[in-house]
Amino acid sequence: MNSAARLFLILGAANAALVVILGAFGAHGLKARLGADMMTVYQTGVQYHMFHALGLLAVALTLTQLPDSMLLKWSGWLMLAGIVIFSGSLYVLSTTGWKWLGAVTPLGGLSFIAAWVVFVVAAVKSIK
Repeated sequence: MNSAARLFLILGAANAALVVILGAFGAHGLKARLGADMMTVYQTGVQYHMFHALGLLAVALTLTQLPDSMLLKWSGWLMLAGIVIFSGSLYVLSTTGWKWLGAVTPLGGLSFIAAWVVFVVAAVKSIK
């Protein structure tokens, strides 16, 4: 396995483990502390975090077939950035009430969208 595939495999698996921990923490540690609206915000962060942890695994597996694809590598980095910015901002917003983070969250969403578009472009470019 090439080094980029290995890196994104590790990042995907580590993020999947982290999101299970954060999801359990939310369900058991925060449920009594957060109102229903902030619990929904937290759960949205968890949901998108898991989707994109799996996306990182998809990038890793695809890189085993297309090891020289810079577009796939960009897709993985954009997914990781989206996890940090989108899910991270929702985690902090829901637990602190810092409303200004609501302005940051869409940047993470744009990162997720860009990651998937770049993934598609990489796949299309691989067709011979």
